Amino acid sequence: MASGDTAEEIAKLKAEPGKDLVAAGGTEFMHSLIKLGVVDEYRLWVLPAATGKGAALFPELDQPVNLRLVKSAAFASGVLELVYTTGDK
Repeated sequence: MASGDTAEEIAKLKAEPGKDLVAAGGTEFMHSLIKLGVVDEYRLWVLPAATGKGAALFPELDQPVNLRLVKSAAFASGVLELVYTTGDK
């Protein structure tokens, strides 16, 4: 379990052997990870519906986050999965 400074804890977890880290949480948590620059990959699902509501994926940033599309998949349901890595990966 992680506790303390988020950036330090994530650096420790990334240094451990094993599989990739997956972050799940609310909007504030995700925004904090994005602002810290610790997200290596984004997996976005685009749904075939528009509600005009919802929280922004990205918080206000001091600098743009450059992304590179590494995979995409279209499903029969109309859902698109887009996988991006950060620009420097």
